Amino acid sequence: MGALLVVCAATACTPPQLDRAEHRTSPTATPRTLASKGFPPDAAQARTQLAGLTVAWGKNWETYERSEFGDGWSDDVDAPGGRNGCDTRDDVLRRDLKDLREGDRNPCVVLSGTLHDPYTGKDLPYSYRRASQIQTDHVVALGAAWRAGAWAWTPKERLTYANDLDVLLATDKTANYEKSSKTPDKWKPPDHGYWCAYGRRWTGIKHKYRLTVTAPEKLALQDLLATCPAEIR
Repeated sequence: MGALLVVCAATACTPPQLDRAEHRTSPTATPRTLASKGFPPDAAQARTQLAGLTVAWGKNWETYERSEFGDGWSDDVDAPGGRNGCDTRDDVLRRDLKDLREGDRNPCVVLSGTLHDPYTGKDLPYSYRRASQIQTDHVVALGAAWRAGAWAWTPKERLTYANDLDVLLATDKTANYEKSSKTPDKWKPPDHGYWCAYGRRWTGIKHKYRLTVTAPEKLALQDLLATCPAEIR
């Protein structure tokens, strides 16, 4: 599954831990580093990128292991958010949540906020102190990326992919479980209003990392991009 839980249950966050999170010093934490320039592509660019992707059936699915992409979040990568002094998960929350409350001395840490979930359209609250319905999703899940070519990458390349903010979204936990590592021909966001953005983001990731698409996946992406309003086509 392309997800790592972004929550910290109350039983796991003792007051000293919370205090350290709020007051740890961070040298950077600037939103300007939280996305690549021009990502995701607009609909026209996405169509061009999709046309250039190699069509092939997935390979080596039986050898996939989550550990192939590293042992968890890492800031030591050459990707948006990399080496900014903040945890990848916190970078995603800072980018995707609104009404943020950040740590007094460490702006990396998100203490509270609200996610307008792209997959369902729901508004989901987040609090550092309580369990949440929010997860961090790899849009093109790690397993899907593995089948599409990541099996041939170096460990460093896979670690970069797993922590690239362009690949990640804060999403509803239930929808993310249902999505798992499915490609768009097998799963689409319940909120049809997000289909255009989902197709653009998925295609952009596949293009950025030179991953393959299956024939049914390509047709599904064409359908998603066809939902884009005329003014952004």
